[in-house]
Amino acid sequence: MRKWVPGAGRLQDRQLGAVFAAALALIAGACGASPDGVGGATPPAAAAPAPAADPAPAATRPRVVVLGDSIAAGYGLRREESFPARLQERLDREGYGFEVVNAGVSGDTSAAGLRRLDWSLDGDVRILVVELGGNDGLRGLPPAELKKNLTAIVHAARERHIGVLLCGMEAPPNAGPAYTAEFREAFTSVARDEGVPLVRFVLDKVAGVEGLNQDDGIHPNARGARMVADTVWPALHPLLEAVSRS
Repeated sequence: MRKWVPGAGRLQDRQLGAVFAAALALIAGACGASPDGVGGATPPAAAAPAPAADPAPAATRPRVVVLGDSIAAGYGLRREESFPARLQERLDREGYGFEVVNAGVSGDTSAAGLRRLDWSLDGDVRILVVELGGNDGLRGLPPAELKKNLTAIVHAARERHIGVLLCGMEAPPNAGPAYTAEFREAFTSVARDEGVPLVRFVLDKVAGVEGLNQDDGIHPNARGARMVADTVWPALHPLLEAVSRS
């Protein structure tokens, strides 16, 4: 299987588009309960829009919240193997006194993330990492709606004086070149217009790489999740520095 070109944010593999399409049911359906210790569960349909992500811990340290979908939730992984957990390890190792809160919910679109944003920003949140959009692309939702939702998330965080890091995603290539380009531009334009840092492709060097993904070909395995954290870190680090100095 050919791969995404690292750093280019462009897909070369037509077969990977078919994998994305076949995995749509899996990603959208990953909203059910998962085994104990494995990320990716979502709340019951009748419940209030509070995700089955890590519960907000007691207010002891300022927080970095990762608002995301199954990539953040660590679908198929133990919680300590998810990329937000790996970011926590990095923060601790580098001496930053922040607590990383995993607010990832499998199957979430950008609209679903926006709906639960208030809950996710409860407490002393200093930085919001937004990792949403993959399910928008898989479902073929309008990129204009993705842009609108991401912009609303950024505005809501800024109203609370919270720094924002936006993580980009690629649309499945079988969506066609026009949709793929418009989808990519949604992230770029929000970052540009709102002046927030952007990780252009959160699965850079992971997507389509054999040995870094689970059997579904979509979700990173433990090694892949660690690499996602490594991809996010260079953009997150300056925000941590700025917040620490404020």
